[in-house]
Amino acid sequence: MKRLLVLFAIGLALFSCGRKNEGRAPVVISLLGKAYYEPERPPKVQARLDSNLEVALSNLENRISEENFIWLGRRLGYMSRFNEAVRVFTDGLERYPESARLYRHRGHRYISLRLFDKAIDDLNRANVLSAALPLETEPDGEPNKINKPLSTLQFNIRYHLGVAHYLKGDFTKAWEAFVECLKICDNDDLLVACVDWMYMTERRLGWTREAASVINNVHEGMTIIENDSYYKRCLMYQGHLSPDSLLAGDPKSEDYDLVMATQGYGVGNWYLYNGDSVKAREILEKVVAGKYFSAFGFIAAEAELARWK
Repeated sequence: MKRLLVLFAIGLALFSCGRKNEGRAPVVISLLGKAYYEPERPPKVQARLDSNLEVALSNLENRISEENFIWLGRRLGYMSRFNEAVRVFTDGLERYPESARLYRHRGHRYISLRLFDKAIDDLNRANVLSAALPLETEPDGEPNKINKPLSTLQFNIRYHLGVAHYLKGDFTKAWEAFVECLKICDNDDLLVACVDWMYMTERRLGWTREAASVINNVHEGMTIIENDSYYKRCLMYQGHLSPDSLLAGDPKSEDYDLVMATQGYGVGNWYLYNGDSVKAREILEKVVAGKYFSAFGFIAAEAELARWK
């Protein structure tokens, strides 16, 4: 009955929720106390998201399965409806309590909700459940430009676990997770994502020699399909790109907001561990002034500013 009520509520919300903030609950409260709501989107984008959600809801209503719970939760997450996504994953775990995939996805959305301890619990559980399994390719929510998923379940578990520890400020445990993540990076996109966070973690720990070593895993001319922002940051750490070049653009443009969400934290953090806290704060405040509140860099900027309060 509980499951049916949750599904009914989601189905009703498909048709009843407006796009204005009045009368709606925020989808998340930031670490700085700011309320964020489901974003307004271009009509074609919103129609596609709504259609995908309706299909996912219908699939689960017609056939109860681990896969269908996962996709309904993922579709809700892509719409920034994080609490609803968590409820669906939780409902799925009641039926499939040994599902590493459900724990992995719920852990991700706990990060979106800034509930880092719950995320760590879920991702640790997912790590245990998946440890003995062969690497499992994880399907993409949106196809990349070569229409080929690049990440695995095990990579995403360890990567998100490292991120959750990092956001909490536990850099030692973050480093331990990224060490394990690095072992299963089997393409350049995964490598640059893991190396970027691992490098930042080691610099925050004051491990400059270790950071210099790990960044040597990245070089010019790599084949990058998805993670260009991580790749550029790694090239910046190596001195091949300037910090300013990563933030280039018109500050008044829509694109600049996305640039700050994808690159702002890495650049601001670079200034921080290189001793320029004034410049770091200036950039991090620009990051959180934007609208991409579910990006990990956005959440990381929040976490830094919250610690400085």
